Amino acid sequence: MAKKHIAAAFLATFALILTGCTAGGDSGGGDGKPSGDITVLTNRTDIVDTVFQDYKKTFEAKYPGTNVTFEAITDYEGEVNTRLSTKDYGDVLLIPSQVLPTQFSQFFEPLGNKDDLAKKYRFLNDKSYDGTQYGIPTFGSANGIVYNKKVWSDAGVKGLPTTPAAFIADLQLIKNNTQAIPYYTNYKDVWPLSQWQGPQGFTGKTTVVKDRDSSDAPWSAGSEENIIDGLIYDIVSNGLSEPDPLTTAWESSKPALAKGEIGTMLLGSWSVIQMQEAATAAGTDPADIGYMPFPYQTDGKYNVTIAGDFNNAINVNSSNKVTARAWIDWFTDESGYSELSGALPTAIDGATPDTLKDLDAAGVNYVQLDAPENPSLDSDIYNAAEIDLFGGIYRQKLVDIARGAADGDKESYFAQLNQKWAEARAGAGS
Repeated sequence: MAKKHIAAAFLATFALILTGCTAGGDSGGGDGKPSGDITVLTNRTDIVDTVFQDYKKTFEAKYPGTNVTFEAITDYEGEVNTRLSTKDYGDVLLIPSQVLPTQFSQFFEPLGNKDDLAKKYRFLNDKSYDGTQYGIPTFGSANGIVYNKKVWSDAGVKGLPTTPAAFIADLQLIKNNTQAIPYYTNYKDVWPLSQWQGPQGFTGKTTVVKDRDSSDAPWSAGSEENIIDGLIYDIVSNGLSEPDPLTTAWESSKPALAKGEIGTMLLGSWSVIQMQEAATAAGTDPADIGYMPFPYQTDGKYNVTIAGDFNNAINVNSSNKVTARAWIDWFTDESGYSELSGALPTAIDGATPDTLKDLDAAGVNYVQLDAPENPSLDSDIYNAAEIDLFGGIYRQKLVDIARGAADGDKESYFAQLNQKWAEARAGAGS
């Protein structure tokens, strides 16, 4: 999945606001049991014709008379954001990140009281509003860095980096002592750059969203945004990333990392199993795939944020909400999707996957961020500022500046971001 230009996202969001939505029917069986057809939108183009077909068979066997059709979308965020201005966005879908909390009820069916659902599920803060839950996470991820252990070992790296400067030094060793690309931005697909927001909370503060929304200069020296985006800049400006970011490709980057042609990528922990599978397919050792925390310690401890991934939701216009809800419940509780993804299960009592054993070995402290008092303030500010904090466009410009393809430097760009943020924050009435 990749995100279109941010301007398109803003136009789509504006269209959403203008478009009224009316709730569809609740068909299913006359007795309220699941039956009939539903369409499920997914971003998993890689497994829609394999794993998801098994899901379809199992679900339909459990609920005779149902029929599930999948629609896999490559540019999921871009296309679904646009389709939300119509009623044609499936029966079940993954909530696009551009939809504001205040808009949830316009487009998605309420799934229940958040506090009630929180007795069974975690990672619910993202897609709730005013005590009502509109999405159920497909799984949870830790946020860190996937890497090829053999590449790092062959480069002469000893131990995990504990500071951004140490991380840069380790990437330099990879460049000096191996043939691997030390770090791969996946610039062209855009969305991988959005993954850099995932580690927020690496200082151990659970109030980082509130702190950001209370600041006129979140890119000031020492702040989390400054450290995160400063590290991206330094990687690229030091020549430690791919030589031509305009030609990167997500799917081919997986076997490249598995084979040791790439050393490192910052991605959610969901990526580990995909890299391991790529290693198996390439005939290399899946044990070479490792996962490390963001290179920063507080009081000698790494902090790793865990949070929900995409959330399943029901189209408020769906004519078969009974079956749509049955699908979400089955997918969350019975499909095994989190295990398949090597991810943290949504269920509170689920087991930690083996893919996180490297983080456990590093003695990390897992952090869940506090829910902000005003759940829409953050998005209100970054949308008004036209800084896609959870996207990749503004970080593409950061990469362009760092590689000399755009004017400016790190300090001038951070000053520009701070100015836009402060102006948007003032307009948001914060």
